[in-house]
Amino acid sequence: MKIINIKLSSIEDIRTLVDSVTLCPYDVELSSGSYTIDAKSIMGIFGLDLSKSITMTAFTDDCSELLERIGDFVLSQE
Repeated sequence: MKIINIKLSSIEDIRTLVDSVTLCPYDVELSSGSYTIDAKSIMGIFGLDLSKSITMTAFTDDCSELLERIGDFVLSQE
């Protein structure tokens, strides 16, 4: 499992994230406050507080391809 803090600033950022995550064969979740949603759900993302950073959890040991695609949104990794 890999935990990454991201920041989405525009609708285009959201579209890029969803397109990138959809290519992943593993589950990816986004969390903001007490809400957790499937990162492949564009409608779910709009329910999150996008003014703050979002925690993304990738349920895999190797998400290097995903990180390459969303590198512009990554604030930090654990």
